[in-house]
Amino acid sequence: MNAHLEQLAPQAVWRHFRTLCDTPRPSGHEAALVAKLEAWADGLGLAHDRDDFGNLRIRKPASPGHEAAPGVILQGHLDMVAQANADHPHDFTRDPIATHVVDGWLQAEHTTLGADNGLGVAAALAVLEDNTLTHGPLEVLFTLEEESSMGGALNLAEDWLQGDILLNLDSEDRGQVYIGCAGGADVVVDAQFPTRAVEAGEALMRLSLSGLTGGHSGIDIDKGRGNANRLLVRALRWLEACGARLVDYQGGTLRNALPREAFATLAMPEEEVAAAQQRMVRLQQEWRDELAGVDDGLQLTLEPSTADGSAALGRDASRLLVNALHAAPCGVERMSTAVPGVVETSNNLGVVSLAEGRFHLCALVRSLRDSAGADLADRFAALFELIGARTRVENAYPGWTPSPESPLLARFCDLHRQRLGIEPAVKVIHAGLECGILGAKYPGLAMISFGPLIRGAHSPDERVEIDSVDEFWGMLRALIEDLASATA
Repeated sequence: MNAHLEQLAPQAVWRHFRTLCDTPRPSGHEAALVAKLEAWADGLGLAHDRDDFGNLRIRKPASPGHEAAPGVILQGHLDMVAQANADHPHDFTRDPIATHVVDGWLQAEHTTLGADNGLGVAAALAVLEDNTLTHGPLEVLFTLEEESSMGGALNLAEDWLQGDILLNLDSEDRGQVYIGCAGGADVVVDAQFPTRAVEAGEALMRLSLSGLTGGHSGIDIDKGRGNANRLLVRALRWLEACGARLVDYQGGTLRNALPREAFATLAMPEEEVAAAQQRMVRLQQEWRDELAGVDDGLQLTLEPSTADGSAALGRDASRLLVNALHAAPCGVERMSTAVPGVVETSNNLGVVSLAEGRFHLCALVRSLRDSAGADLADRFAALFELIGARTRVENAYPGWTPSPESPLLARFCDLHRQRLGIEPAVKVIHAGLECGILGAKYPGLAMISFGPLIRGAHSPDERVEIDSVDEFWGMLRALIEDLASATA
């Protein structure tokens, strides 16, 4: 599959990206890809090893005469976000990603593409096999489970990496270089609510919200896009007046993706159904007006349910849960004053579920300031404690403090001007690059992050501009060769 990728330039990068597309690799299922890469490294005679978590390192000795150059670590993550349109069945643990070209962009068929971070991984592999490249000592670090928990970086072995400079290849903007990022943490809420039988005279109804754009919960959090969990709860608030009780709920699939769809089953008095359906029609139009230009495909429906629901939350429990969700922080909390135009603190109501009275929520808090992120997580705890829920914070990771005077950054900017004739934009990103975690484990590392132009990451609209991959590859090679002339 995806043979057409090898017709694109640079051929070496796209050939490796084809391997990644053909090898299923959602978070937690990277083993098959790791085995392929180890076999590939063996074929080239390259040394490789893994740490206790399973992160993979491949090493290549310096070009003759450049042994004293600073060691360079190329870093990316092997896993990808697994998102597919609801009407497109796709098993990310078994099915390859089918790709096609549209107007100069590569995208997948109704699923995420995996350009995040597949193209960074592919470029690193192409560097390792490029025997025309002059370089110092090279290490390539491929981490696991970045998209689900930052697990690979958080559990990375200490005193393992040997390099002095780390090039993170997980950015998504052409003509930009990143020198800082937000930290983050998962906020997990669980509760058990009492249920009682659906009563005679109550109808089971299915409330559905779909058609949202979705996207990356950090990069796209300030784009004004709808959050399916936030919106469906607004509908549930109105339906409380109709006597509706929650039977079940499912919204979102990943805490780091803006949820595009959410669904709830309700028990409500039969005589209220017609009025409720009419209100949902009006509410759909109101939301389309609110989200015009960003989520024009929004669909909100209330239809008879085919589920065999026999129990629903009591009215008081249903009201408390809906009210708590309605009050929960969601979206941009504060813009940065230190870095104008960048979000400082945000939260994504990523995954919400209710089944047989068991409630679960996983939100992702991000912040450039650890204290602000901790405070927002604590607000969740304070809110949901009011309804008897248990809250815990997991997978916390630090931000990456910018170093604008870095000699590495200066080298990159000089090369960018020489090769492309323009000054690169130096950025701080409101997303969780692994650099913050890696920098905490290896404090002496000089780091920057750059990559090709990717749009729609973490959604089935993910796509990469093909020409930008060639530009990215050229910059990567040029920087490695430039660093080979430096002195460690």
